[in-house]
Amino acid sequence: MARKYEMDMTTGALLPKIIRFSIPLMLSSLLQLLYNAADVVVVGRFVGDTALAAVGSTGSLIALITNVFMGLSIGTGVLVAQYFGAGDDEHMEQVVHTSIAVGLLGGAFLTVVGIVLARPILQVMGSPEDVIDQAELYIRIFFGGMIANLTYNFGAAVLRSVGDTQRPLYILATTGLVNVGLNLLLVIVFRLGVAGVAIATIVSQILSCIAVLVLLMRAKGSIHFEWRQLRIHMPTLGRMLRVGLPAGLQGTIFSISNVIIQSGVNSFGSVVVAGSAAAANLEGFVYVAMNALYQTALTFAGQNVGAGKFNRIRRILACCVCSVAVVGVVLGALAYFNGGTLLQLYTTSPEVIAAGLQRMLYVCLPYFLCGIMDVMVGMLRGLGCSIVPMCVSIAGVCGVRIVWIYTIFRAVHTPEALYISYPISWTITAVIHIVCFAVIYRRMRRQHAQAVGLAA
Repeated sequence: MARKYEMDMTTGALLPKIIRFSIPLMLSSLLQLLYNAADVVVVGRFVGDTALAAVGSTGSLIALITNVFMGLSIGTGVLVAQYFGAGDDEHMEQVVHTSIAVGLLGGAFLTVVGIVLARPILQVMGSPEDVIDQAELYIRIFFGGMIANLTYNFGAAVLRSVGDTQRPLYILATTGLVNVGLNLLLVIVFRLGVAGVAIATIVSQILSCIAVLVLLMRAKGSIHFEWRQLRIHMPTLGRMLRVGLPAGLQGTIFSISNVIIQSGVNSFGSVVVAGSAAAANLEGFVYVAMNALYQTALTFAGQNVGAGKFNRIRRILACCVCSVAVVGVVLGALAYFNGGTLLQLYTTSPEVIAAGLQRMLYVCLPYFLCGIMDVMVGMLRGLGCSIVPMCVSIAGVCGVRIVWIYTIFRAVHTPEALYISYPISWTITAVIHIVCFAVIYRRMRRQHAQAVGLAA
């Protein structure tokens, strides 16, 4: 019988379970982003627009450095979901302990990389002179908490893959309040500026890491974690790499294209940089809500593949695509049409607000296209196929954007010409993913039917 926080996704009606799984995940992501947005809001309101630009423009750089290891946490999620669906407790235990070990070691490695490479990469990105010093300070402090950050993400991936999306929500709700409180204390009272919001982020990440490790240590059964069993099981790591490394490489190459786009934004000066940073922060709320359905598709597909329930896969796809389209259209429209008011949370500058609205018209309104694209990626990864979506996404998203920047954007050097590359690349990539899924799903279902027939 499933434990209180676990969910068997291989039986019963799909839509109610998808909703029950995705809503806490969506709320967790929204809370996490809300608390991260507090960093940008606090420095924008109480320090100034250059501090806003400094903190807001570091997201693509941070993602560039961390995405390979974040991709490995996707590998953790897929393996745990498949082994849980198959009832394979022995391999699940190996995944849990290998994942935590990778999180600890990877976090230590990224701490060094982030501190050493912060300024050189910011210089390559063309960060404005009035922004670069504060951006470097923020990144150096932020990466001091990378061990806690990665370990939390690996641990949370384990919990989510057995259906537990509630307790990570409770963790983020609590530690996020700590983050906001420390933001206000360190910035307003102690006047630490961008250093204050970075320190607050580190403290909240450490608390989140401790909480998720305690949950795993107290867990019963196959996801139970013990320090004395902490080691890297090489065959398990190999399987994690096969699924997670393509996802991580895809994220890294995505980040390279975003760094190139950020360089294009930087070419318009600090006002456009600040407006774009504030708008991107708002758009992030729409993205993480849709991304919860990407993770839902991945986990549901993974459990059903592990259980050999291929007849449920297409229904999972239909439920998740319809859900993400509704979420993307509704939230994207709400964010854009209330953008003028929402952007005032970040800045009082009319020029910065106008620059933010300019971006939201081209990126936020059609954001549902990105959601559909991501759900297709989640379905393919849940099937255990990671290289195909990586190649398609790199060509369809990164390739299109980079070509666009060096052709169309070079000829028409305006923010609008830059931002419209987003919906164009999402549409192209989503269509190709749908075709790939149809081909791979048919092949896997045929192979499964043949295997069952031979076994019979």
